[in-house]
Amino acid sequence: MCGIIGIVGRSEVATALYDGLTVLQHRGQDAAGIATYDGKRLHLSKGKGLARDVFDSASMSGLHGYMGIGHCRYPTAGTEGATEAQPFYVNSPFGIALAHNGNLTNTRALMREVFAEDRRHINSESDSEVLLNVFAHELQAQERLRLEPEHLFKAVAGVHNRCVGGYAIVALVLGYGMVGFRDPNGIRPLVIGRRETAEGTEWALASESVALDILGFQRVRDVAPGEAVLITTEGEFLARQCAASKVHAPCIFEYVYLARPDSMIEDVSVYKARLRMGERLAHKIRRLRPEHDIDVIIPVPDTSRSAAIAMGKVLGVEYREGFVKNRYIGRTFIMPGQKERVKSVRRKLNPMELEFRNKVVMLVDDSIVRGTTSKQIVQMAREAGARKVYLASAAPPVRYPNVYGIDMPSVSELVAHGRNEAEIEAFIGCDWLIYQDLEDLIAAVQEGNPELTQFDTSCFSGEYVTGLSDSYLQQLELLRSDEAKERQRTPVASA
Repeated sequence: MCGIIGIVGRSEVATALYDGLTVLQHRGQDAAGIATYDGKRLHLSKGKGLARDVFDSASMSGLHGYMGIGHCRYPTAGTEGATEAQPFYVNSPFGIALAHNGNLTNTRALMREVFAEDRRHINSESDSEVLLNVFAHELQAQERLRLEPEHLFKAVAGVHNRCVGGYAIVALVLGYGMVGFRDPNGIRPLVIGRRETAEGTEWALASESVALDILGFQRVRDVAPGEAVLITTEGEFLARQCAASKVHAPCIFEYVYLARPDSMIEDVSVYKARLRMGERLAHKIRRLRPEHDIDVIIPVPDTSRSAAIAMGKVLGVEYREGFVKNRYIGRTFIMPGQKERVKSVRRKLNPMELEFRNKVVMLVDDSIVRGTTSKQIVQMAREAGARKVYLASAAPPVRYPNVYGIDMPSVSELVAHGRNEAEIEAFIGCDWLIYQDLEDLIAAVQEGNPELTQFDTSCFSGEYVTGLSDSYLQQLELLRSDEAKERQRTPVASA
């Protein structure tokens, strides 16, 4: 996952883009970048690190323009270097800067195609650069000196015809405007915002509505699957469906973990969806153990708080904050290596002994991926004096890789892959492990918008809405293991 934002304004937009990236920082902590256009030149600043570290007063002062895009990167396989920081830029045709959230599953084939047939060179391992060059080629194929909206929409249609996977895009076409679009299944999110100023109407596109809120934009709607929206430099808003209708399947993991609770995605409140996850999990506990002995419910901060609060209310059990979180440690899920994640858990969380001592504790987490973090947290609860430690996951078992922009580990590193719940419980070391049922997770989200009839649940179900080849999954297994990532990060010694 990554965070993207784009603004077509009536005044300088660099500061607003920076503020938007800080609000979307939870979507990616590895790199950040901003590109702006002042009517004559593109200005670009990007680098590795948090937005606050990448941008200083000097770099911000050079980002002139009333139109711009921003990106914060979460490193997926093969995109961890400084050269893969976004936005990417090509100077032909017209000059295009692009920021991408998601992952293409046909990148290798596209790379060969772009080189052999489009006569374009790809200078990184990033599928985002591939997508940019596909878009540029499709736009150049229009063979027009003067760009019209129809040409841009045809170029997006060409992208949809060639690219497979999950993607949300914001792009600047210099001299013309900003384009935003989503994959035909709507897997990755993109929201439209509008703001009225004394100078006129301003438009914004962002991964989450919270970025619009903080900047004073009113949420208009989500970009539809396969739709492209165009905001010209004059502020005119145009939209066109550019791909044939497919199954609308937004990523359900956005609601479980990725998105902020104060965001609205597909007209569903992330916060309320998480409350409903907790309620449904509590009803499952009641069915399985109507005479449960839980003394206290404690969330693993922060994403699971909403579910834990709702669970406690339904069960009639006290909710307590048992872990104090160090706010200066990043999200362990998106840290690049297992050694770093393991070290970070105890640096990140400190248990308060008085909330654990001699109690039967139900810990609540949003999901369980590798299981190593959960194992440490259960042990910390025991060391703090808990009599029994139960663990509840607001999501079902993660048994399969996510291929649409979430860099989950290789299948062999997923604790639930090839294990039943009793075996997972033994690995983690808790006295009872309970998972959310997939049907209940879907219902918890769908209740917020009954028009959503299907979701991308691939990491739980193994069903991929775009289809996948066995060879792709095998290649992914080789790229995603922590051992492979460590090799990629370690410089090769010269002979």
